[in-house]
Amino acid sequence: MKTSKRQLTFVADLNKCIGCQTCTVACKKLWTTGPGQDYMYWRNVETTPGKGYPKNWQTRGGGYKGGELQKGEVPPMIDYGVPFEFDYSGRLFEGKPGRVRPSPTPRSAPNWDEDQGSGAYPNNHFFYLPRMCNHCTKPACLEACPNDAIYKREQDGIVMIHLDMCKGNKACVKSCPYSKPYYNPQTQKSNKCVGCFPRIEKGIATACVAQCVGRAMHVGFIDDPMSSVNKLVRQWKVALPLHPEYGTEPNVFYVPPVLGPGMEDGVGSVSDQPKIPLSELQGLFGPDVQEVMKMLKMEREKKLKGQPSELMDTLIGRRSADMMLSPLT
Repeated sequence: MKTSKRQLTFVADLNKCIGCQTCTVACKKLWTTGPGQDYMYWRNVETTPGKGYPKNWQTRGGGYKGGELQKGEVPPMIDYGVPFEFDYSGRLFEGKPGRVRPSPTPRSAPNWDEDQGSGAYPNNHFFYLPRMCNHCTKPACLEACPNDAIYKREQDGIVMIHLDMCKGNKACVKSCPYSKPYYNPQTQKSNKCVGCFPRIEKGIATACVAQCVGRAMHVGFIDDPMSSVNKLVRQWKVALPLHPEYGTEPNVFYVPPVLGPGMEDGVGSVSDQPKIPLSELQGLFGPDVQEVMKMLKMEREKKLKGQPSELMDTLIGRRSADMMLSPLT
């Protein structure tokens, strides 16, 4: 596999993601309104802990183990959530009795368990996890495709599917441990996030980043030392890949959520034990989480004391332009 000259990289600050789904809607309206794409959400925001989208995607295999490609499972349609509609016109204009109900009866959806999380009040917890194709350095989907239909763009590292060459055998769906390629039953080809490459080619941020109301997203080229993604991933090392053990070397990184307030007892006394278990974050982002927490705490304390902190200024992102890519030139 040829390596790309440059690599487009994303960082999501999970301390700022508010789960509003604006990025989800922006992506959906821009890219997946065609036949057979009803159930596809190339970009989605999950509640963690939770089953995610598709349901239980973290248990379906794929990726690499010991450097060897692993075959996973194709999720059944029910785990994506069969698209449903509401018969508003029947109730509003045709006099149909009863309440408006979805049809078919929904059994799952991309945000089916939104805001549920884990634990019981007042010690319940959850956070939001925006997900998309990771445009991996070592994409399992590319290696698994028997028709050479998947390639990595040399100019920006975006992983693409050549639809004219795709035969729809679902090898990419089985091999991706993040469940981000989707089989289109109408066209009998696979579809996936295209990294908003027409926007990138013009030096414009991807729709998901541009529309993020919480300014939780960063995008840029990892080799650009002035980019916020370079600072967060390489300089400060506070942004980590999701499930690095899958071996695909993702190019979407996450600033883990701070552990937050401690557990409370029956009278409201707060302990030193955080509500979000450190082990839970390590299971998602690997063993480096603990060092990231120390760094974030130290830099936050500096900022609270009125001292300068380039890291905190980068994460705050007062100007959205500072969080997006520089022109390709």
